[in-house]
Amino acid sequence: MTTTERQAGKESSGQRVADWFDGRLGTHSLGKKYLRKVFPDHWSFLLGEICLYSFVILILTGVYLTLFFHPSMNEVTYHGSYVPLNGVRMSEAYASTLDISFDVRGGLLIRQIHHWAALIFIAGMLMHMMRHFFTGSFRRPREVNWLFGWTLLFLGLFEGLFGYSLPDDLLSGTGMRFVDGAILSVPIVGTYLSFFLFGGEFPGHDIIGRFYSLHILVIPGIMAALVVAHLILVVYHKHTQFPGPGKTERNVVGAPFMPVYMAKAGGFFFLVFGVIALISAVASINPVWSYGPYRADQVSTGAQPDWYLGFAEGLVRIMPGWEINIAGHTLVLGVLIPIVVFPLLLIFIGVYPFLESWITGDKREHHLLDRPRNRPIRTSIGTAWISIYLILLAGGGNDIVATRFHLSINTVTWAVRIALFVVPVIVFVATRRICLGLQLRDRELVLHGRETGVIKRLPHGEYVELHRPLSPAELHTLTQHEQPRPLELGPAEDENGVPSPNRRMPMLRLRARLSRALYGEGTQVAKPTAEEYREAHRSNEHPANEHLAVEHPAAEQQAAEQQAAERQAVEQPSEEQQMREHQVSGRQVSEAGPPDG
Repeated sequence: MTTTERQAGKESSGQRVADWFDGRLGTHSLGKKYLRKVFPDHWSFLLGEICLYSFVILILTGVYLTLFFHPSMNEVTYHGSYVPLNGVRMSEAYASTLDISFDVRGGLLIRQIHHWAALIFIAGMLMHMMRHFFTGSFRRPREVNWLFGWTLLFLGLFEGLFGYSLPDDLLSGTGMRFVDGAILSVPIVGTYLSFFLFGGEFPGHDIIGRFYSLHILVIPGIMAALVVAHLILVVYHKHTQFPGPGKTERNVVGAPFMPVYMAKAGGFFFLVFGVIALISAVASINPVWSYGPYRADQVSTGAQPDWYLGFAEGLVRIMPGWEINIAGHTLVLGVLIPIVVFPLLLIFIGVYPFLESWITGDKREHHLLDRPRNRPIRTSIGTAWISIYLILLAGGGNDIVATRFHLSINTVTWAVRIALFVVPVIVFVATRRICLGLQLRDRELVLHGRETGVIKRLPHGEYVELHRPLSPAELHTLTQHEQPRPLELGPAEDENGVPSPNRRMPMLRLRARLSRALYGEGTQVAKPTAEEYREAHRSNEHPANEHLAVEHPAAEQQAAEQQAAERQAVEQPSEEQQMREHQVSGRQVSEAGPPDG
């Protein structure tokens, strides 16, 4: 027996299977390239994982529910375990939902897990997008990935609406009546759209079957494809990271995908699944048996949509009941305007990366994230948008707010109307002031260090507090960010008196104004310069430090060396140190190079 034959005999079955796949699919080279991909560590990155794991849970529980649900609006007489509804006429969809809840083993728990996972999925997507928005990770080269995430959020809203409507209970039927009213308000073609969607006059006989196909097949298929494309682009572009020592635009500092990140991700999946299962086991949601089957002549008291569509209903509830007649057509502005504003609120967030790129003219690649405080206007826009969302959410439940707090519903409605225009402005101004205050605090920390809480009395009787200078790592984190300058149109005339062509171009003037609004005067606190840093740390301007040196002579040389290192970090960071692969705080660093490197 040859040596090769003996070695082949010693190979395990796993090795032989791996060799078989590698010879046909090249799995070894792919694994060598991508399984050691580096992922940074930060709690906010878990928001995206919560979205992914919730989506997986939705798929798993949804497959189980499809085995027992009958998407039909044919009427049957219920005879099941829920005695209060025995003998009641209802649709097959509602009857099968009751059977899943009371007769299928584990059916109610799976229904609850599915519904709670849907709520957490959309909440996670919204928070995940806001994290990207506030940190500026939507900048080049990630604009397409931002659009993928935005499309997932937009589809998720309608996917939730369709799934919410499938049981055909009184609450979801009331929501369908709301949708029908919104469709009918569309000028000229509204009636035709309603008849097409519902298969005739509302509620028709086809809407459950159509929503079922969209809910379990069309939209999930599109969302699954977008999720895969989203993850591929994350790997291709490499992961973003927050600024810090050793972190540059050309590397990633973190843990490798295998085995560290994979083990963490697997554990976090079971943690998310366990939390959702626990919530579903103890907190009832959407008890359709309490609402009863849908009847077109009834409306459920206190009907509320799921939270993610509450702002759309809020738009309708706070809108005055305006109507106008044009060429024999009645325009119901009280409904038409809200259904136009509803997508515009989402579209604004979707196109903002392109708007900011056009205003700033920044076409560079960005892999380091912004600290929200260093972009006050963008942060203020995001918080103002969130305030609008929350105000409209409260408006969507104006009847609940009125009854709970014993107020007039007209008072609540008018309060929401006024708040819709006043509160976002207040939130914008307050957020901007907070960001500038935090920038000023960072500047003071760089120049004077951290307070130690140690009070010293100087020889001439003055009491001072000792400050500890920041380490080079802290200085780098607080001063590494860029502070762009606003675009300028230049002088109105050149030296020969010829008017500048830029002054006559409206789009250039608009771009310059918007640029001044983002980066002009009053939008950022200037970073300390190296000269200001040296001036602030001169020993003759810090008698407390002199006194400390007198009391502790051995510390004088150490303090001088530390200050010299800090000055070097501020004035001249090492280019070679930023470019090479290295270890920072025991975590692996992978140099990026090309986008797929």
